[in-house]
Amino acid sequence: MQPYSLAAQPWPSAAGRFGRFGGRYVPETLIPALDELASAYLGLRADPAFLADFTQLLREYVGRPSLLYRAQRLSARYPGLDIYLKREDLNHTGAHKINNAVGQALLAKRMGKRRIVAETGAGQHGVAAATVAALFGLDCVVYMGSEDIRRQALNVRRMELLGAEVREVHSGTATLKDATNEAIRDWVTRVRDTFYIIGSVVGPHPYPMLVRDFQSVIGQEVRWQLREQRGDRQPDVLLACVGGGSNAIGLFAPYAYLPERPRMIGVEAGGEGIQSGHHAASISGGKVGVLHGAMMYLLYDSEGQILPAHSISAGLDYPGVGPEHSFFAEQGLAEYVAVEDRGAIAGMELLARSEGILPALETAHALGYLPELQRRIGGGPEQIVVLNLSGRGDKDVAELTRLRQMAAGEVRA
Repeated sequence: MQPYSLAAQPWPSAAGRFGRFGGRYVPETLIPALDELASAYLGLRADPAFLADFTQLLREYVGRPSLLYRAQRLSARYPGLDIYLKREDLNHTGAHKINNAVGQALLAKRMGKRRIVAETGAGQHGVAAATVAALFGLDCVVYMGSEDIRRQALNVRRMELLGAEVREVHSGTATLKDATNEAIRDWVTRVRDTFYIIGSVVGPHPYPMLVRDFQSVIGQEVRWQLREQRGDRQPDVLLACVGGGSNAIGLFAPYAYLPERPRMIGVEAGGEGIQSGHHAASISGGKVGVLHGAMMYLLYDSEGQILPAHSISAGLDYPGVGPEHSFFAEQGLAEYVAVEDRGAIAGMELLARSEGILPALETAHALGYLPELQRRIGGGPEQIVVLNLSGRGDKDVAELTRLRQMAAGEVRA
């Protein structure tokens, strides 16, 4: 296995921008903390000792490299597509989120921070943050919206068992956006001793770059693994779900700036349909604005008020998308499409019954796009498709059961 690199992807502009996206739209009190973070990370990004610690934890604690699995029965459903699943669901804690949490916790320790705060929607990032806090002996507070606490009760119990304090957020839609608001407020008041572990490629610079670099181990492994399995063949299509965008950028980034890159497709949460207004598809149905310290595509009304995002999956229920994804979309480096709730459920059920793998509802949006991908590719040569299986679906079983009972009239909404 080759060593990981955190410096393979480009540093954004001096102002922390990818094209016109990104930047720092934050109170002046946070600028010194962001400067401190950027300076610390710049000094460690290529440091052999830091990379060695990061690599060792990924291998011995997280369980990397995650498997690249050729899904033959799933592929048989879609002639012309040879589908490989990047099995991030097999990581310790059950999702890709642990990659970034390990990296940021190492950075926090190097910076002498004693306390971490985090936000979470589906709970997987909260669990990852609580896990690394326990591993490194750090205090941990996780902010989570009350609606997500209801939907993701299993992960709430996991965080508490790991020693984290879960603070319930009731404001706004009581989902990921509102949890992020509260985590930022906490960080502003305690920047001297607190490190904010952001879970996705959002927020002010350097967070989008930092999270991208830590998650890029996903795409780096795919390049090595596919070469071992298929010789000179590289993927024709990279496919991943997109909320804030961390799992997708982890797969895309090691390919995005190559002269010859695969077709990269990010699948947003279409909710009840783009035209309905009840969705979380920031690129497909949004416009450029500023949220949580960065310029990006997001959902807002004619008066500039952030619109509530809707998705059956708590992890995609965010009204914005990371600045690098916004840059990819504007420059045509990647495509962004939307899959509705019902398509995600169908994708989840198909993978469970064809391969015996229960994916998270977030990942299921990418699976739900496979019929359309096959239709668009047509009858040409067989295409190698690498789909990032970003997390396992245990956390979603109770919510899916409730939705089925609602559909059958057995329980109320």
